[in-house]
Amino acid sequence: MDSFDYLNVTTGEHNKNYYKYDQYGENPMEPFGPVGIVGLKGTEALTDGINHFLVQRRREYLEAEPEQIEQPGFMRDDYHIKVNLFRFSSGEGKAVIENTVRGHDLFLISDITNHSVTYKLRGEDNRMSPDDHYQDLKRVILAASGKARRVNVIMPYLYEGRQHRRNARESLDCAYMLEELSNLGMVNFITFDAHDDRVANAIPLGSFENIPSTYQVLKAMSRKEKDLNFNHDCFMVVSPDEGGITRAMYYASILGVPLGTFYKRRDYTVMKNGRNPIVAHEFLGDSVDGCDIMIVDDMISSGESMLDLAKQLKSNNAGRIFCVATFGLFTDGLTSFNEAYEEGLIERVYCTNLVHRSPDLLQAPWYVDVDMAKFVALLIDAINHNASLSSLIDPTVKIRALLERNHL
Repeated sequence: MDSFDYLNVTTGEHNKNYYKYDQYGENPMEPFGPVGIVGLKGTEALTDGINHFLVQRRREYLEAEPEQIEQPGFMRDDYHIKVNLFRFSSGEGKAVIENTVRGHDLFLISDITNHSVTYKLRGEDNRMSPDDHYQDLKRVILAASGKARRVNVIMPYLYEGRQHRRNARESLDCAYMLEELSNLGMVNFITFDAHDDRVANAIPLGSFENIPSTYQVLKAMSRKEKDLNFNHDCFMVVSPDEGGITRAMYYASILGVPLGTFYKRRDYTVMKNGRNPIVAHEFLGDSVDGCDIMIVDDMISSGESMLDLAKQLKSNNAGRIFCVATFGLFTDGLTSFNEAYEEGLIERVYCTNLVHRSPDLLQAPWYVDVDMAKFVALLIDAINHNASLSSLIDPTVKIRALLERNHL
């Protein structure tokens, strides 16, 4: 590996020389500014984990290189910037930053799907919607008042990501959101497994990073499923629809297993909840007889489609079925998944901790939480040093090393 690479993607260990040189091996690679992590409402658990790993990483570096001159603000026990987000009884709000942010490299972390956060509206509890979370994000940027040296937004679940293109006279909410944040002074935008990352075209001069969670998911699976066999005749990756075929194609290619997909046959004579209802799922692919199946999607919303696919695959004599999604929203609750698990339709569901998960979900016997906090801390540290993210974003080498170590 080159001396300026962020970490050894094979071993996962950081490079001691990372903080010493820039990409040309000449000038000292200094932080852009002191890191400030601003966790908006509902992200407390995630931001605490990110802060822990960032402190750990920098402490290990300074212990290994005690002679290295420490930059002001480089090593702290806590990188949190405290922000109070108030709500008036009318529903209006404001943001107040309680620590100095002058000269800081701010990283604002927002979970716009967290419905567990409430506020009082005319004396009654009101759950925060994605729109409420997005307004709070803008309030924090405005509260910084241009004092921060740079503003970076980490929004794991892309706000209005499913409303990213125009097929009729409809809004382009996601594209406008990116334009609006860019106009407010945002420099870097980081999201994970976007529904369609081509929405980045809305800010062609801005930095938009769409980060995959592939490696972390496969790492969690290899630890949990001791008898996994990624053999061409024993395993298959399935996309639930044609829109997610690229994501499933990567999994299938890196694992060297067959790929299948479902085609959603819709009734275009009927409109329900703004879309044409699905009449049936038609499977396109090789025989699944005896194969373990990984159904891969960017999110589990209600989960109705995924369970329908699992039932259809089981009817064709599929083996164990693993459901994988970056975001487990479970908007209709867990009852249907509990029943599917008891009936043997699904073996396990893997989702990341990038969004809110209810206590009931975390305790479900079929659910596995994929921790992304360390990975986000690595991203923050790399961005803070204006380093290349290539070895972090592209998981190919790390996945191959993982498969080799576990003989999968």
